[in-house]
Amino acid sequence: MTTHSMNPLLDTLQAYPFERLRQLLAGVTAPDRELIDFSIGEPRHPAPGIVSEAIIEHLHGLTEYPKVLGDLRLRQAIAQWASQRFHLPPGFLNPESQVIPANGSREALLSIAQAVLPARAKPQPLVLLPNPFYQIYEGAALLAGAEPYYLNCGTNGQPDFKTIDEAVWARCALLYINSPHNPTGATLSCETLQWLIEKSRQHEFVLAADECYSELYTVPDAPAGILEAAAQTGNLDNVLAFHSLSKRSSIPGARSGFVAGDARILKAFVLYRTYLGAAMPPFIQAASIRAWQDETHVIQTRASYAQKFAAARTILGQYLPIEIPAGGFYLWPLVGNGEAFVKALFAEEHVRCLPGAYLSREAQGCHPGQDRVRIALVGSHEDCVEGLERIRHFLETHPLSSFSI
Repeated sequence: MTTHSMNPLLDTLQAYPFERLRQLLAGVTAPDRELIDFSIGEPRHPAPGIVSEAIIEHLHGLTEYPKVLGDLRLRQAIAQWASQRFHLPPGFLNPESQVIPANGSREALLSIAQAVLPARAKPQPLVLLPNPFYQIYEGAALLAGAEPYYLNCGTNGQPDFKTIDEAVWARCALLYINSPHNPTGATLSCETLQWLIEKSRQHEFVLAADECYSELYTVPDAPAGILEAAAQTGNLDNVLAFHSLSKRSSIPGARSGFVAGDARILKAFVLYRTYLGAAMPPFIQAASIRAWQDETHVIQTRASYAQKFAAARTILGQYLPIEIPAGGFYLWPLVGNGEAFVKALFAEEHVRCLPGAYLSREAQGCHPGQDRVRIALVGSHEDCVEGLERIRHFLETHPLSSFSI
């Protein structure tokens, strides 16, 4: 098969951030000491015992084909968790028709675009997404033949949706929002979410809310969610919420999450996923039930990240502008030239971070990640402290002014 017979839309995809990072650091000789990797948002906390035990107990499920809809008991556990977490009225979220288990939020966030975007439409439909962003949103748009439209995040870490031109809203077929946002950690208020819901109904687009960091918050009150905002409008029309256990329960290897929302959209999504073969293994479903039903390990996880953020402020505060995010586990500091900073830090301290430019695009005359780096505090407390102290040592001899763009 020649490359000419491949799907031409694959050529529109940009290199993934970690491939770009690999190329940036290729040929760089780092000191002979253990790598501290702050580049990838992969939680490395121990998996909760209740999850591991459930997987072992249900390995007999290897003999079964999993169903796309998943076990009703899992959908009921998800609906119960979401109803309690987002203060939903009794019966508002129906586990029979408004909840679908997913193999992590990433898979669902990508494939939803295939199910809801009009094929070969002219003009191309727009997929609106925050900038910086999780690159799956952009890839989903491009692979579905749509045009990504980047919404630059302002000083508060989220786009100013009310400044978007009505002509843009009129072409929008899908809007991705992310709260808490990766990488800024900024959240969206319930009032903003309700405004976006009304906009989605006015212009008939799908509102896809990526809330995979919703349980990793540092503020006293849990962030609002799209389900909560939708409940205040009385229905779930045009609304989808995407959640994951990868961050909440520190089990990224389980690939477990869910999509909840508009039953009409989910019916079409199930049809698409039936052909895709995207179904969660029964033993992962059993473990997921246990995870969604337990909050103790989540409280402990939040406390662990809070300790690491506090350490970051103590260790780096004198040298780097450290802002504790409202949610998530990332630092997003201003450093000047992010690529130059990351390359020099790796060469001198064997610490790997991610240039902010790899998480954003130039749009409307602005490149919102170019002067930043993302630092993922996902390792053990000891490893994070070690890495933060190496960054401090680096900054003692490399002031930020030396990385100006």
